[in-house]
Amino acid sequence: MSAETLAAGQSPSDFSYVDPDVNSNPWAFFESVQRECPVYQIPETGTFIVTKYEDLRHVLRNHEIFSSTVTASATGGDQDIGQKIIREGGGWAPVSTLQRTDPPVHGRYRKLLDRVFTIKRVREMTPYIDQVSNDLIDSWIDAGECEFNNDFAMPMPGIIIAEQLGLGRDEVARFKRWADAMLGVGSSGMPTEDDIRANAETELEAQLYLAEVFEDRRQNPKDDLMSALVHAHGDDEEPLTMQELQSLMHQLITGGFETTQSAIDHGMWTLVRFPELVTRLRENDALIKPFIEEVLRWESPVQFLARRTTQDVELSGTLIPENSMVMVGYAPANRDADKFACPHQFDMERKNVGAHLAFGSGAHFCVGALLARQEMISAFRLLVSRLDNIQLSRPLPTPVHHFSMFFQPMHDFHIAFDRAS
Repeated sequence: MSAETLAAGQSPSDFSYVDPDVNSNPWAFFESVQRECPVYQIPETGTFIVTKYEDLRHVLRNHEIFSSTVTASATGGDQDIGQKIIREGGGWAPVSTLQRTDPPVHGRYRKLLDRVFTIKRVREMTPYIDQVSNDLIDSWIDAGECEFNNDFAMPMPGIIIAEQLGLGRDEVARFKRWADAMLGVGSSGMPTEDDIRANAETELEAQLYLAEVFEDRRQNPKDDLMSALVHAHGDDEEPLTMQELQSLMHQLITGGFETTQSAIDHGMWTLVRFPELVTRLRENDALIKPFIEEVLRWESPVQFLARRTTQDVELSGTLIPENSMVMVGYAPANRDADKFACPHQFDMERKNVGAHLAFGSGAHFCVGALLARQEMISAFRLLVSRLDNIQLSRPLPTPVHHFSMFFQPMHDFHIAFDRAS
């Protein structure tokens, strides 16, 4: 993917974004859309995708027209079935909190979460994040190979969040099952009724567990994320209700786990494709941060997020009717040639390496960006210092990614390596 142009002579109609191969490797499709119709309606779904950098910034900063109040049903599947299972099992129906609200309502939740995800808290967590990373590497480095996704990229952020929830480190698989269920509906096309039922039952299990932890932290505060959420309010503010806490935790688990896992996977895949970077990063620690920023630009862990139009609006020559679903394209915008020179080249020394939109922009800028960046910094600082000659130990599956309309989760990812001397 080093060529400056991928889609020469191709038009959007030559592709289908619901084709698993295009969905997994969408860059030629995105480039053709940007060239011919920057705001494009996907024929199979009727959804409009926004692909240009400046259009994306416009959408993200104009919540009056492009609202975040998108219902779950808009992303596919009959959600009434799942919600009935959760309701009858004693769980909590979703309530619009952080991601699915607009200012000024959004401001209340953002204010509370900003008190939780502070620079101070992330700095205090850094030795712990380093230790989790080192412990995971210790568990497989002697073997000279690992399945990187399940042995590092998934458990690294998973352990950090799971232990904040009161789960033991050996229960990260349970936590992963919860996160997958929370993400399952709406992220992978049109789920079946069986999918919806299974996901709802798993999410109910997570909700009942989280409710017990929240109540315990309300009475017995600890120095962890759960306590910080429960007690984030000031003396003159209403505390978060159980329904609000459940909704926020849903968003933090799905947003802070799946996306960080994907970013770490794609960072390692970058090192496999460009092995000379390992030596450069090992010899110059100052390059770790720009390397991570370029990974986030080049392989955006969040490909799209949804918005809903509140009125008819024209954007880049396309009329979007009122109440349309709009997919905000972080991935295509981060490879917009009008913003990033040679956008399909990986260049961690590009002058505007930090200008990507991987964490969003405006009011909905990712609340966990500080923590996610530190997890990636800790991970790759240790990986490049301890591993050398990193390569695939078996070919990647085709397609490389699980199908998703919003993310890019990788399939099996087996690597071999030597110990760094």
